[in-house]
Amino acid sequence: MELLIKAKDIYVEYMGRDILDIDDLELYGYDRIGLVGGNGVGKSTLIKLLLGKHPIAHGKIVRKGNFTYIPQLDDVAIQQAKDYALMGKLGIDHLKEKYMSGGEETRLKIAQALSGEVHGIFADEPTCHLDQNGIDILINQLKYYSGALLVISHDRYFLDQVVDKIWELKEGKITEYWGGYSEYLAQKEEERQNLAVQYKQFTAERDRLEKAITEKKSQARSIDKKAKGASRKNNSEGGGRLGHQKTMGSKQKKLHNAAKNMEHRIECLGDLKPPEVIRSVRFRQSNSLELHNPFPITGKEISKQFREKVIFDKASFQFPLGAKIAVTGANGAGKTTLFKMILDREDGISLSPKAEIGYFAQNGYKFDRNQGVMEFMLENCDYQASEIRAVLASMGFSSNDVRKELSVLSGGEIIKLQLAKMLLGQYNILLMDEPSNFLDLPTVEALENLMKNYAGTIIFISHDVRLLENVADLVYEIKDKKIFLKA
Repeated sequence: MELLIKAKDIYVEYMGRDILDIDDLELYGYDRIGLVGGNGVGKSTLIKLLLGKHPIAHGKIVRKGNFTYIPQLDDVAIQQAKDYALMGKLGIDHLKEKYMSGGEETRLKIAQALSGEVHGIFADEPTCHLDQNGIDILINQLKYYSGALLVISHDRYFLDQVVDKIWELKEGKITEYWGGYSEYLAQKEEERQNLAVQYKQFTAERDRLEKAITEKKSQARSIDKKAKGASRKNNSEGGGRLGHQKTMGSKQKKLHNAAKNMEHRIECLGDLKPPEVIRSVRFRQSNSLELHNPFPITGKEISKQFREKVIFDKASFQFPLGAKIAVTGANGAGKTTLFKMILDREDGISLSPKAEIGYFAQNGYKFDRNQGVMEFMLENCDYQASEIRAVLASMGFSSNDVRKELSVLSGGEIIKLQLAKMLLGQYNILLMDEPSNFLDLPTVEALENLMKNYAGTIIFISHDVRLLENVADLVYEIKDKKIFLKA
């Protein structure tokens, strides 16, 4: 199949930091690629460069085809899609932007992209704000799409379903891995284990050489000391033993040469970096926050209505203590409404008297405080600074990031910080509304581990299949104005 895009010598710098430094990159008509990497590494910039939507200062990009682009939700205004049948499948009933939810807006962009006759589709987080039905429809559409696909996504299930190659963007470079996201993870783990073995061998050999160098130099000093003592003795006796001095000098020279050779061998070993340490965080809960009610949150025949739309009609549920509970349902079914009813303790909702609830909202990135990161994290927190740093490190914060002011953090960094603060807060129940939205994949995986290890009860809304599979003990579905426990 033909070559659609060829990029050469692409270099992008921002505020003194190399964002992209790519020698060669090619996209063919058969390619189905997932572009992954941490927040801020340049994934969206690379896509826009390849599409010609971003000016290129260094390098050359040749395009041979037409492409469409599904941007992140806030990037462009809604335009009317052409394929009304596809819009119907995606669940878009109206085109008035001001009445659209985030999920409907995303669906309309997808319909618009798929309705065009193009050689390739580029997408930046296309599953954000889609419910599971919308994600399944999108997967089905893209599976049968015959052109090239280049997609940025934090949805591991989605990537496994639609791509067969991963481009990892790290430190400005692209590394290519064949397979879906799960295969990519397996290859990365194999790389990490191989690096651990190499690093162990490297440090053992370096330590052996350094020890040998110390011994050789010690032996040389000892011979030098003996030689000086013999020289003083010979002088006092009025005689000289030149042959003996030459022998001792020869031994010293050999020892020094051996030490230099070993030092050269250490230089030849180079400087191998150790593999990344997978940090584990141990959560605890104070005795004063312990809950003894087996069902700290219950709802009995709750009802809710907005104008003519009925959300709940005599719905009941019981959320058990200590469980990780997922709440699912279609867009508009009432998931966020249920959380707000719990927080407001509306009629029919019962909470344990000792319940202390932490709440993470979907719009958590809208945040502005003139405060330092550690100052913010230490507020109302029982954990030591070292424990806080371990959690922040697992969420992708460097030691330099921890010293920053909140005002200079990106929206994604603020979300990560708020999630970390809530997990370390003085709560025993957490309500988390789409916590993985807008996070990069390494952070989603770190969040997953933190949620699994959390000492209290977590109730979370998510359409991330892998997050549900790996974290949820129980899954409740909101459907037909009721709340059902799924088998």
